[in-house]
Amino acid sequence: MKIVLLGYGKMGKTIERLAHQAGDEIVAAIGSSQVNMLTDEILKSADVVIEFTQPEAAVENILRCFAAGVPVVSGTTGWFDQLGLIEAEANKQNGALVWASNFSVGVNLFFELNRTMAAMMAKYPEYAVSIEETHHTQKKDSPSGTAKTLLAHLQEFYPDQAIPVLDHRIDPVVGIHTTHYHSTIDSLHFTHEAHSRDGFAAGALMSAKWLLGKHGVYTMKDVLG
Repeated sequence: MKIVLLGYGKMGKTIERLAHQAGDEIVAAIGSSQVNMLTDEILKSADVVIEFTQPEAAVENILRCFAAGVPVVSGTTGWFDQLGLIEAEANKQNGALVWASNFSVGVNLFFELNRTMAAMMAKYPEYAVSIEETHHTQKKDSPSGTAKTLLAHLQEFYPDQAIPVLDHRIDPVVGIHTTHYHSTIDSLHFTHEAHSRDGFAAGALMSAKWLLGKHGVYTMKDVLG
């Protein structure tokens, strides 16, 4: 693939390394603060854009990719309240997008298991449910997008409960998410811990390959089938 990296922080550099190992070409790597350098010529030279920038810039970045006719994979979180706008524009402009709060295959398996566990545990009201997440201190959003996805899944089965979400920022933690079920008798803890950013980057590259030739708005769940 020929890839434009939009956002060249730690995630962008990890994607670049794994892309080179896979024989893909990075035609441009543009930092979040350099988006004005992104031209239609650069966009149209790529097969796909992989976007990890800032919540306030993500929607405009995605729409620009649609306008240029280039599929985009977005790992930026914090903009999902505008998903309706993105879906409408994708339909109008025949755009293609994969978005996810987390592109790790392990985390997406964790999402599905979290939902299954919630369906079982909600039958036992003596267990109080909560979420806890820990990331490095450079993490922009709090709670994380992954924690918000876990919360949304839990609320399918606990619709009338205010579920606590506890967040920590500790270096050099990549990402730890736990769903807790606690009673006076015992506790259950369901955890995913990322050891590096490679899992997120590999999932983004997998999604980019999967998206080629498609139109519409998809999530990592679609990519994994």
